[in-house]
Amino acid sequence: MSSWLGGIGSGLGQSLGQVSGSLSSFTGQISNFTKDMLLEGVEEVGGKFVCVPGLIRAMSTSPLELRKLHAELEEKLEAAEIQIKRQSAEYRTLLQQKDVEISHLKARQSGLQEEVQKLQQSAQSASAGPAMLPVTTTSSSTTSSSASSFLLRHPGSHQGFHGEEMDLSDVIWSQQEINRLSTEVMRLESEVAHWRRMSQASTATGAGNGDHSEILKLQRTIKELRDEMSREVDEHQHELAALQDAQRQKLADVTRRHRQELAEYEERIEELEEQIQSGHCTTLVSHTNKFPTSVSDTSKLHELHETIQSLQEAAEQREKQLAELSASLEEAQKIQASLQLEKDDAQQENTGLLQNYTRLQASVAELQTRVQEQEGKALQKAQLDHEIQMLRNSLAAAEKEIERLKNLDEEEVEHADILELNTIIGALRQEKEDLEQEKLNLQERLKVAEEQLVSRNEAESDLESLDDLKAELGRREKALRATEEERDTLMSELEELDRQNQEATQHMISVKEQLSGQLKEAETELKRMTAELNTSNDQKRALEQELESQKEKMSQSAFTLNELHMGKQQLERTVKELKDKLGHAQEQSRDARREVSELKKSLQEKEELLSAAKAKLYEGRERASEAQGTNEALAEKERELSDLRRELDEMRRSHEKVMSEDYELKVENRRFKADNEQTLGKVEELTRQLKESQGVLNRVVREKDTRIEALKLEKYQLEGELTQAENKLKEQVKQYQQTIEELTRARSMDASALQTEHERAIKLNQEKDMEIAQLKRDVEQVAADHRDTNEMLSITVAGQKQLTDLLQEKDVFMDTLKQNAADLQTELDNKVSVFTKEVETLKQSLDEKDKQLGGMKEENSHLKEEIDRLRDQQSRPLPLAEPRTLDIITELETEITQLKSSRNALEEEVQTLRRTTEEQQASLLLSQQSLQAQQSEIEQARAHHQQTTLNYDRLIQARDEEITRLQQTVEQLSESQSRANSPSVQGEVILQEEKTQTLNQENGNEKHDLSKVDIERLVRGIKEKETEITQLNEKNLSLTRQLDQLVVSRDEVGKLSQMIMQKDLEIQALHARVSMGGGHSQDVMFLQQQLQAYAVEREQVIAVLNEKTRENSQLRSDYHRLMDIMAGKEAALLKLQQENQRLSNMSDPSGSQEMFKETIQNLSRIIREKDIEIDALTQKCQTLVTVLQSSGGEPGAGSGGVSSNQFEELLQERDTLKQQVKKMEEWKQQVITTVKNMQHESAQLHEELIKLQSQVSADSDCSSKLSVDYARLVQNYEQKERRLGSLSLELAQVQQTITQLSSTKDVLLGKLDSVTQTPEVIATQCSGSSLSTDAPSHQPDSAVKDEKIQQEVVQLKAQLTEKENTIRTLQENNHRLSNSASASESEQRSQAEEARQVRERLEALQRSVREKDLLIKSKGDQLVQVSEALRNRENDNEVLKQAVTNLKERALILEMDVKKLKEENELVAARSREKESEFRALQETNMQVSLLLREKEFELSAMSEKAATVEKLLKDKEQGKSGELNQLLNEVKSMQDKAVAFQQERDQVMMALKQKQMETTALQTELQHVRDKEHRLNLELERLRNHLLEIEDSYTREALAAEDRETELRRKVALLDDRLTTSSSAVESASQQASMQVESLQEQLIGVVKQRDDALAQLRTSQEQVNQYAVSLSNLQMVLEQFQQEEKAMYSAELEKHKKEKEEWKRKALKLEDQASALQMNLDEANAALDSASRLTDQLDLKEEQIEELKKQVDVRQEMLEEAQRKLMNLLNSTEGKIDKVLMRNLFLGYFHSPKTKRADVLRLMGSVLGLNREDVEKMLEEDRGHGVTGWVSSWLGSRGAQSVPNTPQRPTSGQALNSSFSEMFVKFLEIESTPSLPAPKLPVHDIKPLSAPPAGRTSSGTSISLKRAGDSNPFLAPRSAAVPLLAGSSSGGPGGHLLMKPISDTLPTFTPVPVSAEASGGAVLKDLLKQ
Repeated sequence: MSSWLGGIGSGLGQSLGQVSGSLSSFTGQISNFTKDMLLEGVEEVGGKFVCVPGLIRAMSTSPLELRKLHAELEEKLEAAEIQIKRQSAEYRTLLQQKDVEISHLKARQSGLQEEVQKLQQSAQSASAGPAMLPVTTTSSSTTSSSASSFLLRHPGSHQGFHGEEMDLSDVIWSQQEINRLSTEVMRLESEVAHWRRMSQASTATGAGNGDHSEILKLQRTIKELRDEMSREVDEHQHELAALQDAQRQKLADVTRRHRQELAEYEERIEELEEQIQSGHCTTLVSHTNKFPTSVSDTSKLHELHETIQSLQEAAEQREKQLAELSASLEEAQKIQASLQLEKDDAQQENTGLLQNYTRLQASVAELQTRVQEQEGKALQKAQLDHEIQMLRNSLAAAEKEIERLKNLDEEEVEHADILELNTIIGALRQEKEDLEQEKLNLQERLKVAEEQLVSRNEAESDLESLDDLKAELGRREKALRATEEERDTLMSELEELDRQNQEATQHMISVKEQLSGQLKEAETELKRMTAELNTSNDQKRALEQELESQKEKMSQSAFTLNELHMGKQQLERTVKELKDKLGHAQEQSRDARREVSELKKSLQEKEELLSAAKAKLYEGRERASEAQGTNEALAEKERELSDLRRELDEMRRSHEKVMSEDYELKVENRRFKADNEQTLGKVEELTRQLKESQGVLNRVVREKDTRIEALKLEKYQLEGELTQAENKLKEQVKQYQQTIEELTRARSMDASALQTEHERAIKLNQEKDMEIAQLKRDVEQVAADHRDTNEMLSITVAGQKQLTDLLQEKDVFMDTLKQNAADLQTELDNKVSVFTKEVETLKQSLDEKDKQLGGMKEENSHLKEEIDRLRDQQSRPLPLAEPRTLDIITELETEITQLKSSRNALEEEVQTLRRTTEEQQASLLLSQQSLQAQQSEIEQARAHHQQTTLNYDRLIQARDEEITRLQQTVEQLSESQSRANSPSVQGEVILQEEKTQTLNQENGNEKHDLSKVDIERLVRGIKEKETEITQLNEKNLSLTRQLDQLVVSRDEVGKLSQMIMQKDLEIQALHARVSMGGGHSQDVMFLQQQLQAYAVEREQVIAVLNEKTRENSQLRSDYHRLMDIMAGKEAALLKLQQENQRLSNMSDPSGSQEMFKETIQNLSRIIREKDIEIDALTQKCQTLVTVLQSSGGEPGAGSGGVSSNQFEELLQERDTLKQQVKKMEEWKQQVITTVKNMQHESAQLHEELIKLQSQVSADSDCSSKLSVDYARLVQNYEQKERRLGSLSLELAQVQQTITQLSSTKDVLLGKLDSVTQTPEVIATQCSGSSLSTDAPSHQPDSAVKDEKIQQEVVQLKAQLTEKENTIRTLQENNHRLSNSASASESEQRSQAEEARQVRERLEALQRSVREKDLLIKSKGDQLVQVSEALRNRENDNEVLKQAVTNLKERALILEMDVKKLKEENELVAARSREKESEFRALQETNMQVSLLLREKEFELSAMSEKAATVEKLLKDKEQGKSGELNQLLNEVKSMQDKAVAFQQERDQVMMALKQKQMETTALQTELQHVRDKEHRLNLELERLRNHLLEIEDSYTREALAAEDRETELRRKVALLDDRLTTSSSAVESASQQASMQVESLQEQLIGVVKQRDDALAQLRTSQEQVNQYAVSLSNLQMVLEQFQQEEKAMYSAELEKHKKEKEEWKRKALKLEDQASALQMNLDEANAALDSASRLTDQLDLKEEQIEELKKQVDVRQEMLEEAQRKLMNLLNSTEGKIDKVLMRNLFLGYFHSPKTKRADVLRLMGSVLGLNREDVEKMLEEDRGHGVTGWVSSWLGSRGAQSVPNTPQRPTSGQALNSSFSEMFVKFLEIESTPSLPAPKLPVHDIKPLSAPPAGRTSSGTSISLKRAGDSNPFLAPRSAAVPLLAGSSSGGPGGHLLMKPISDTLPTFTPVPVSAEASGGAVLKDLLKQ
C-alpha cells in the first residue's frame, strides 16, 4: 500500500512539475507570439505612414511575401493551438491533483477527528478522574471550527468557473486549504497520540471487560471511519468532475476566441491582398492613361485613402490586441506572484512538517517507553518492539521517499514544492496507517491476553488446535486476498475474451456438464467422507464456538468468491486438486482405520459405528445413482453428457481402487490383530502394563475424533452448499423440461410459426448459456470452498501423519517391550524350573529325613527296651551292666554323627536357599530396572505423542537427558547390585537403591518440570509406575509363595530338632528313673559314678545339641532375615509408591507418615515381645531363687538326688535362656539396622533439602545476573536508538537545507528570467531591432512597467530577507550538527568558518545560477549514496533489533523458568520442613526405643549373670559354701549397678557420636552440593560472559562503523561546502555569460524536459500496453489453443446434432403434412357425407350401394357419351371444315394467354379440335421444343406464378343448367369445398397423388378463381377434360350440349392436363374421391 501511494505521489509530483513548467513556457510563447504579431503590424503601419508611394511599389511586388507570411502565421496558429491543448490538459491534471490532495486531506482530517472523539470517549469511560475533559472540548471545538471554515470556504471554489482570473485564486485557495488541512492533521495526530497514551494507561489500570468494550468501540469507529472515507471520496470525485467540466468550458472559450481572432486576421490579410491587387491594376491603368488624360488620378488617390484608412483600422485593432495581450501578461505575472506565494507557503509547510516529524518521533519514543512498560507488565515486549521497528521502518521509508522525490527534478520551483507536498501527504498517510496498525495490534494483543487467560485453564491440545485454526484463518485470508486480486485481473481478461470469443459460449455447455458431474462426484465423495468421519463424537464447546465464528468468516469469504469467472484450465486444475485432496482424505481414513484396528476391545463399538456409517455410505451411493439417473435423463434430452460419464467412470474406478486398498489394509490389520493376539497369549502378564498405554492411545484417538468432528462440521456446511447447488441444477432441469415441452408444442404448430419457435429456442439457448455461466460461478464457489476444506483436511492429515509416525515409534517400543517381556518370561521359566528342581531335591531330602526319623524312633524304642533291661539288670551283678552302657554310648555317638551329617546337609541346603534367594533378588532387580527403563521410554513416547511440533526439539533433548539419567541409574543399580552380594547388608542396599532411584527420578522431575505439560506427563508416569510396582508386588508375592514352599523344609528341620529334644527328655526321664530307684549303697555309688560319667557324656551331648540348636536358630534367623529383607523390599516398594503419590499430589505427606507409623508399630511390637520375654526370665529367676532357698533349708542327707535334679533343670533353663538371649541379640541387630536405615534416609533427605536450597540460590543468582545483563542490553539498545534518531534528525536537517537552497536557486532563476524578459519586451515594443533598455519612454506603458519592476525589486528584497532568515536557521542547524559531532573548540572554529562560507555562498548564489545546478546534481548523487548508507545502517539496525528481540525472548523464557523453579523450591521447602519435623519426632522415638532396648539388654545381661551366679551358688552349695553365695550376690548387685551406670554413659556417648556423624554427613553433602553449584554457575557465567562479549563486540563494531559513516558524511559535507565556496568565485566571473546563455538554455531545457516527459509518458503507456498485451496474448493463446482443440470436436458434434435435428424436423414436418392432408380429406369426406344425402347420414353401409348406383350412372353416362360421340362423328362428317368461331377464339386466346410451357397442351387441343392426328401433333411439338413435357406436377412446382390471368367465363344458358346431373353438382361442391381457406405448408413432389383433389398448394389460383366466379352459376371445372376432344352435339354453346363436352375456357387454372382415356367422366372423378 505504501509503495502504491508513493508511486502515485511521485507520478503526481512529476505531472504537476510538467504542468507548471509548461504553463510558464506557454505564457512565454504567447507573449513572444503577440510581440511578433504587433512588431510586424507596427513595422508595416510605420512604413506606410512614412512613404505611401514606396508602399505602393512594395505592395505591387509583395503578394508572395504576404502569402509566405500567411503560411507562417498559419503554422504559428497550429503550434499555438497544440500548445494550448497540451497546456490545458496539464492545467486540468494540476487541478485534479490539487482536488485529490484536498479530498485526501479532508478525509484524513475527518477520520482523525472521529478517531480523536472515539479515543476521548474511551479515555473518559476508562480514566478515573476527569482531568482531560477541557482538552477534548478544545480539540473538538477547533475541529468543528476548522470543518465549518472549510465548509464556508468550499462554495467559493465553484465561483471561479466563470472568469479566467479566478483560476489563480482557485489554485491559491487549494494550496491554503492543503496547508490548513496538513496543520489540522498534525494537531489531530498529536491529540491521537495523547489519547492513545491515556487509553494505554487506562488499559493498564482497567479490567478485561473494559478492554473488551473498548475493542468493540474501536472496531465500530474503524467501520464508521471507512464509511465516511468512502463517502467523502465520492463527494470529492463529484467536485473533481465539476472542476473538470468548468476547465473544459474555459478551454473551449479560449480556443474559440483564439480561432475567431485568427479568422479576423485571415480576413484582414485577404482584404489587404485584394486591395493591393486592385491598387496594382489601377496604377497600371493610370500609367497608361496618364499621358493622354489625367482622369484616373483622382480614383487612384481615393483608393489610396481607403487603403490608408483600412490600414489605420488594422493598426487600431492591433493596438487593441496589444492591450489584451498586455492584460494577459499582467495575468501571467499575477499567476507568477501567486505561485511564489504558494512556494513560500510550501516552504513554511516544509518547516512545520519537519517540526511535526520531530514531534512525531518524540511521541514515538514516548509510545516506545509506554510499550516497554506494558511489555514488562504483560510479558509481551518482543511483539511491541517488533511493531515499533515496523513504525520506524515506515518512517524511514517515508523519509527515503521524501529524499527520492526531492532528488527527482529540482530544476523548477513549483516541481520541488509539489514533490514536497506529495511526500508530506504520503508520509502523513503512512503515519496514519501506522497508527491504525498500532491500534489494531493493541486490540489483537488484548484479545490474545484474554484468550491466554481463558486458555490457561484448558488443555494443551486446545491451544494447539486454536493456533492451527488461527494459522489456517490467516492462510485463508491470504488466499482470499490473492483470489480477490486474481478475480480483478481475471475479470479484465474475461471481458476481453468475451468480446473476442463469443463463440466459446457454446463450449461452456459441455464444461458445465463436466462440472456438474464433478460436483456430483465430489458430493458422493463428501458423503462417503462424512459417513466415515461420523465415528468421532466428542468436541469441546469452546472450539465449536470458535469454529462457528470462523465458518461465518468462511461463508463471507465464499460469498466474495462467488463473483469469480474461471476458465476451463483453472477448473481442470481444481478438479485435479480435488482428486489429490480426496486421495489425501482417503489416506487419512486409512490411517484412522489402522489405528482403530490396533485398539481392539475399546474400539469394537467404533467399528459398529463404522458399519452404520458404511450403510449410510451405500445410501449415499444409491442417492448418487438416482442423481446419475436424472443426469441420464437430461443426457437423453440434451445428448451432451458422454464426457461426464467417462469422467464418472474414471472416478468410480479410482474409488474402487481406493476401496480395494482399504480392503487390503483391513486384511493387513486383521493379520496384525492375529499377531497381536499371539504375542498377547505369550505375554499375558505384560498386557496389564500395556493397558494404560492403550488408554493413552484411546485419548489420542479421542483427540483425533474431535478434530475429525470439526472437519465433519465443515463438511456438513459444504454439503449444505452442495445441496443448494443441486437445487439450482434441479431448477435448471425443470427449465430445460419446459423448453423441451415448448419445442414439442412448437412441432404441432404450423410451418410459419416454426421459424418464430426456432428463434425462441435460440433465445432459450442463450438463456441456458447464461445459466451455465451462473452454474459455473456456483461450481467455482463450491470448488473454492472444497479447496479450503481440503486444505484443512491436508493440515489435519499432516498432523495425523505425525501421530502415525509417533504411533509407529510406539509400536517399535511395544515390540521391544514384548521382546524384553518374552526374555523375562523365559528367564522366569528357567528360574521356576530351577526352583522346582531344588524343591524336588528338598522333598527328597525331606523323605530321607522322614526315613531317618523312623530310624530314630526305632532306636528310641530300642533305647526304651534297653532301659527296661537296665532296670531288670539293676538287680543283677555289676559286670553285666557295663557292656550295655558302652553300647548305649556307642549308639549315642552314632546318633551324634548322624545328627552332625544331617546338620551339614541342612547347612548346605540353607546355603543353596540363600543363593537362590540372592539370585532371585538380583533377577528381580534386573526385571525392575528393565521395566523402569521400558516405562520411562513409554512415558517419553507418550509425551512425544501429546506434545506439538513446536516443543518437539525440547522433548527430544528431554528424552536424551532422561536416557542419560536412566543409564546413570542403571549403572548405579549395577554398582549397588555388585555391592549387595553380602546378605547382611542387603536390605540396606536395596533400600538405598530404591532411594537413589527415587532421588534420580526427583532430579529428573526437577529437570523436566519446566512446564505444566511436563508436570502432567510426570503425574501420568508416576501413576503408571504405581501400577507397575503393584505388578512387581504381585510377582514378589508369587516368589514369596515359592520361598514359603522352601520354608516348609526348614519347618521340617525344626520338627526334627524338636524330636531330638523329645528324645533328650526321654533319656533324662530314663536317667531320672534309674536315679530314683533305690538299692544297695554300692550299687548306688556305682550307679552314681556311672551317672556322673553319663552326665559328662550328656553334657557333651547337650553341648552338641546346643550347637545344633544354635545352628538351627541361626538358620531361623537367616530365614527371618530373608523374610525381613523381603518385607523391607515390600516396604521400600510401598515407600516408592507413597513417594510417587506424594510427587503426584505435590502436597500430600501422608505416605511418609504411614511408613513411619508402620516402622514405629514394628518397633513397639518388638519392644512388647522383649518385655514379655524379660518378664518370663524374671519369673524363672525368681523360681530359681526360691528353689535355692528351699534346697538350702533342707537337710543334707537326702540332698544328693534333689540337688542333681535341680541342677539338671537349672542347666536346661540356662540353655533356654542362652537361646533366648541369642534371639534377643538377633532382634536387637534387626532393630539397629532399621534405625540405621531410618537415619540414613533422614540424612539423604537432609542432603536433598540442602541441594534444593543451593539450586534455588543458584537459580536466583543466575536470574539476577541475567536481569542485570538484560538491563544493560536494553540500555545499549536505547542508546543506539537515540543515536539513530539524532542521525536521522541531522539527515533531515541536511535535506531541508538542500531543498531550501534548491528553492532559493529556482526563485532566483525565475526572478532573473522575469527581470531579463520585461526590459526585452519593452524594447521590442519600442523598436524591433535594439535590445538596450534606454528607449522605454516612447511608449505610454513604460512608467507602469517601471513601477512593476520596482514592486518586483521590493518583493525580491523581501524574499532576500526571508532567505537570510532561512540562512540563519540553516546556520543554527549546522551549529547543532557540529555540536552533536564533537564539542571541541577547533571544530567550533571550523563551524564558524563554515557559517561564514555559507553566507558567502548564499550571496554568490544570488549571483550565480547555472553551475549551482551541477553542484546540486552532484550533491543529489552524494545524497543517494548517503541514503544507500542509511539503508545499510537500517538493515544493520534491523539485524540488531532482531538480535535484541531474540535476547528478550530468551530472557522471558529464563524468567518463566526461574518463576517455575521458585515455586517448585517453595513446595520442596515446605515438604522438607514437614519431613524435618517428622524426622525429629522419629529420631526422638528411635532414641527412646534404643534406650529401652539397651535397658532391656542390660536387664537380660543382668539376668544371665544372675543365672550364672545361681549356678555357681548351686555348685558351691553342693560343696557346702553357702556364705560365699551371699557375698557373690552382693557383688553381683553392685556390678549390676555399675553396669547400668556404664551402659547409660555408653548410650549417651553413642547418641552424641551419632549426632556428630549426622552433622558431618550433612556438612559433606552441603559441601558437595555447593561445589556442584559453583561449577554450574561458573560454566553459566563463562557462557554468559562469552555471549555478552560477542554482543558487545558486535555492538562496538556497528557503533564504530556508524561513527565512521558519520565522519565520512561530515567530511563529504565539508568537501561540498569547500567546492561551493571555490565555485562561487568562478561563478561570479561566469555570471554575465551565463545570463546571456540562460534564455537559450532554458528554452532547450524546456524542450528537452517536454521531450523527456513525452518519452516517459510514452514509455509508461507502452510498457503498460506491452504488459497488458503480453498478459492478454498469453491468455488468448491459451484460450485459443483450447478453443481450437475443443471447437473442432464441438463443431463436428454440433453439426451432427443439427443435421439429426434437421432430419427429425423434416420427418416431423412431413408427418404433419400427411396428417394435415389426411385430416383435410377426412373433413371433405365428412362434409360430403353430411350434404350428399340422407342415405349417407343413415348408415355407412349404404356407401357401397351408392357407389354401385354411381357406377351404373357412369355406365349410362358412358353410353350417352358414346351416343354423343357418334352424333359428333356424324356432325363432323356432315359439317367438316366448319369451326366454331368462339371455340377457335378461345383456343387462340388460351394459347397466347397460357405460359410457354403449357402452350403445347393448347396446341394439342387445337389439333384435336381441327381433327389432327395426336401422334403428328406430338412430333411437331417435339421438333419445336428441345425437351419434353414434364407433367403437371413439375409445372405446378416450377411455374406456379406464371399463370395467365383468366378471362371471365361465358355464362352458360339455362339449358346447360338443366342438363347438369347430381354427380356433376357433387363434384362442383367438392371443388368448392376443397379450396382451403388457410395457407397450407408446401408439399414435396413425390408425396402428391396425381388423381386426388387439388392439394393445398394451389391456393393462389384457386382463390382467384373462386373470387372471380362469385357471380357465375357454373363454377365446376373438370380436371380431366382437357386431353380429350369433347365437342357438343349441336353446337359448342348450345343448350343441348353436355357440360363435360364443353371446351376448355380461359377460366380454367393453368394446370398441366393429364391424358385420360375417353371413357373417363365426372362419375369416375366421384368414384375416385369416394374411394379416397
